[in-house]
Amino acid sequence: MDYFLTEEQAMIRDLARQIAEEKIVPVRRELDEKEEFPWEIMKVIAQSDLFGLFIPEEYGGLGKGSLELCIAVEEISRACLGVSTTYAANALGAYPILLFGSEEQKKKYLPDIASGKRLVAFGLTEANAGSDAAGIQTTAKLTGNEYVLNGTKQWITNGGEAEVYTIIALTDKTKGPRGASAFIVEKGTQGFTFGKKEEKMGIRASSTTELIFENCKIPKENLIAKEGMGFVVAMKTLDNSRGGVGAQGVGVAQGAFDEAVKFAKQRVQFGHPIISFQAVQHMLADMATDIEAARALVYSVARFIDSGAKEITKESAMAKVFATDVGMRVTTNAVQVMGGSGYMREYPVEKMMRDAKILQIYEGTNQIQRNVIGQALMKKQK
Repeated sequence: MDYFLTEEQAMIRDLARQIAEEKIVPVRRELDEKEEFPWEIMKVIAQSDLFGLFIPEEYGGLGKGSLELCIAVEEISRACLGVSTTYAANALGAYPILLFGSEEQKKKYLPDIASGKRLVAFGLTEANAGSDAAGIQTTAKLTGNEYVLNGTKQWITNGGEAEVYTIIALTDKTKGPRGASAFIVEKGTQGFTFGKKEEKMGIRASSTTELIFENCKIPKENLIAKEGMGFVVAMKTLDNSRGGVGAQGVGVAQGAFDEAVKFAKQRVQFGHPIISFQAVQHMLADMATDIEAARALVYSVARFIDSGAKEITKESAMAKVFATDVGMRVTTNAVQVMGGSGYMREYPVEKMMRDAKILQIYEGTNQIQRNVIGQALMKKQK
C-alpha cells in the first residue's frame, strides 16, 4: 500500500533498508549465535544520521518525529530484531531528557545522542517492578548537592554498553508512585556498576544487564524535571516509545513473510510449488492482511503523536499490542509454511520467531496494554 510518505520519509526508509540489507542481513546469524553487540552497525547508523531522527535540530538532530523513527525501526527490524532493539532502546532512553529535561540537560546530552556518539538506556524495571512499575525500590537521597542512589535495575536494554542512563528512583518512599523521580546517570560514575549479561531466547545481539547502584553519587543537577515527577516521566516516555515497538512487530513480520513467500514459490510438493495450494495461500493471505493492518495502525498512531496530541496513551497501547501480536503470529506461521526448513537455523525465520516473542513482553506486556486500553475506555464513558 501507498502510505503517502513525503520524499524525505521515503529517503529515510530507503536508507534504513539499505543498511539493513547490506550491513545487517550478512551478519545477523553470527551476531545471534555469538550474542555479540552490534557496535559496527551502530557506527554505520550513526554515520547515516538515523540516531538523530527524532531529536530537534537545535540539539544536532534532524527534527523529525515518531513516524520517521517508526519507519527506520521497521526497516531495521525486517533484518534483525536484536539490532533494531539496540537502536530503538536508544530513543527510549533519550525520551525522558527530550520530553522533560532542562535546557542545560538537553544541550549537554542530546547532541551526542543525535550523533550516535553516546548510546542511552532507560532504567525502570526491577525484580519486583515489572508490570507493576510503581513497585520500584531503588532510592535516591539528596545529600547536600548530590543525590545518592541505591538499588538494582533488571533487564535493561543497552545495559553496560550505553554511556548515559535515565533512571527512575524513589526520593520519597512514603508517597508511593508520587515519590518517584527521574535522573541522568553516566557510565563510569563511582558506585554504578553492571550485573551479568543476560542469556536470552532471542534478540541476542542486544545487551541486557542489571544496573547496580551502591552509594552512587550524582550531581543534583542530574534530576530530570523535579522530585515526584518520575512516574509521569516514565509513563509519558513509554507512551511515546510504544509505537516504535509496534514498528518492530511490523518489521519482523514483514521480514518473515517475505522469506515464507519466497520459499513457498520455490518448494515443490506433489508436482507443484506449495504456494499453489489453497491451504498455504490462505495462511499467506492472512499474514499479508495482518501486516498491512498493523502498519496502517502504527503509522496512524505515529502521525497522531506527531500532531501534538496530549492524550496518546490508549492509541500507543493499541499500536503496541496489535502490531506485536501480529509479529508473533506471522513469524510463527512463516515457520509453519516453511515446515522443517523453517525450523532450521539455515533459514532466518526460526530466529525471527524467537526474537518476536519479546515484543509481547517488554515495554509493558500485551496483557498490561489491554488493561491500559480498557481503563481509557472506562474513563471515556464517565
